[in-house]
Amino acid sequence: MKRTLDLLAALCGLLIASPVLLLVALAIRLETPGPAVFSQPRVGRGGRLFTCYKLRSMYSGTAQKATHEVAVSSVTPFGQFLRRSKLDEIPQLLNVVLGDMSLVGPRPCLPSQTELIEARRRTGALDVRPGITGLAQIQDVDMSEPDRLSKIDGEYARTQSLVLDLKIVVATLTGSGMGVD
Repeated sequence: MKRTLDLLAALCGLLIASPVLLLVALAIRLETPGPAVFSQPRVGRGGRLFTCYKLRSMYSGTAQKATHEVAVSSVTPFGQFLRRSKLDEIPQLLNVVLGDMSLVGPRPCLPSQTELIEARRRTGALDVRPGITGLAQIQDVDMSEPDRLSKIDGEYARTQSLVLDLKIVVATLTGSGMGVD
């Protein structure tokens, strides 16, 4: 049932957001050279790698590291707005359609974040699809705290429900969380 709801919501979201997505992509291209959509390998359910899509909020050529490991100066002025508004996440709706992600789940990490991956394996967080938003994100816990993050992600994996997912989506849409990976 979750997969069906994810698919329907993602398709509707892409349809509704497509004009915004085009305008934002144009603004990104006008501000800095390089592609508007950024793709990066991320760790998904079961530890499998997939390509995650986001609107580019950093200058082209920035090192592919976790956000908390990259200098703040790497974020473009428009990118700061994209992150605060969470608009940079819109392309991940395509990841939901492709089945790599869910609307709600643990935020996908980079393959280089081995400490977090192992902690998530121990807590069961890798047993579910990663999400565009998640329980840890709305609690302002980011990937710079791998043990704390994996505990919250594991809690989500054990207690997930439609009601919890709706609470997380509403909290995200009303501004909870840092909007940072």
